[in-house]
Amino acid sequence: METKTLITRGGLPTYWENIRNMKDGGYDLRFRLVCYAEKHGIRQAAREFHTTRHTVRKFLRRFHDSGKLSSLVALSRRPHICPHQTSKRVEDRVLEIRHRVGNMGAKRMKVEFGLPCSHAAISRICKQNGLVRKRRKKHHRKQDLREIKALWGLFEQISTDTKDLKDLPPYWLQMRALGLPSWEYTAREVVSGTTFLGFANENSATYASLFADIICQHLKDHGIDLTQVHFQTDNGSEFKGGKDKQGNPHGFPMIVEIKYPSHHRRIPPAAHTFQSDVETFHRLVEDEFFLIEPFASIDNFKMKISSYLLYFNLVRKNSYKGWKSPWEIIRERNKDIKKSIVMLPPIFLEEIFKPRLAGVGHHVPWIP
Repeated sequence: METKTLITRGGLPTYWENIRNMKDGGYDLRFRLVCYAEKHGIRQAAREFHTTRHTVRKFLRRFHDSGKLSSLVALSRRPHICPHQTSKRVEDRVLEIRHRVGNMGAKRMKVEFGLPCSHAAISRICKQNGLVRKRRKKHHRKQDLREIKALWGLFEQISTDTKDLKDLPPYWLQMRALGLPSWEYTAREVVSGTTFLGFANENSATYASLFADIICQHLKDHGIDLTQVHFQTDNGSEFKGGKDKQGNPHGFPMIVEIKYPSHHRRIPPAAHTFQSDVETFHRLVEDEFFLIEPFASIDNFKMKISSYLLYFNLVRKNSYKGWKSPWEIIRERNKDIKKSIVMLPPIFLEEIFKPRLAGVGHHVPWIP
């Protein structure tokens, strides 16, 4: 076997330098050392291999005593006696606690139960006894979550959020020049991935409520049981709602819980992964539409975003859902549902809201 450092007669690399550089732990070098010593003697072998006569004698003695080539394999350097070794009593205590507390960390076990050994010893004992649960990688956890969501009913959960379009440089230039909308309102059905879009120049409770109103009516018209529908949102002000002076609820919660009614639930603070479905769409529409499409006018923008939404809901196959489009998944679940359920065009909220401006209130948006 070749060594990383060649043995030379000049005396440059030593025996131990060669041993360190050999992948087999030095077995091949020791075998050649013994063969050379038997033929030329111990003194000459020590000179040739740049080591001591004591080393040559040691391996000759090992080889002659056993008569086996395995005697030239490097032996363990572990000490026969370790005064600091964890006692059997402490090991049993560690195993007892581990079985009781599950996957609690070694440091916490030491602190919580006052174990008389280091956290490294606790970790070693748990690992040697097969009590360390391998942490599932992120893509495995995501796959498990997708399998759970696939068991939900159609339109059981609709994740709703808003997207600020002003931080997209290519789109921002066109937005300023052509008067394009600066906010996107998104609602994505979790099981199929069907997505509904709204656009406005403000992020307000008024527009969020109007967006939810139109979606609920659209689902109701297609025979969806709204009592089984849950709208999930973050804790943004546009989704909080409130009460007017007479004590009547208004805003997004009033639309989805009282007018139709469906259900509204909010995610815990900072639990952004709860909205992963709608956030995934935000990334996709950014990469596939807003960052690459040029627009000639506001009407041209409406035409293109309508085409993209139809493509997304009817044609675009989702690799995380078995390479099926949202419409294909809906058809598998419910063959009686009309195709138009995924063909709701983007909602330009200000154009719908203008005719409803009967008065001025706290949530009335600015109209350019």
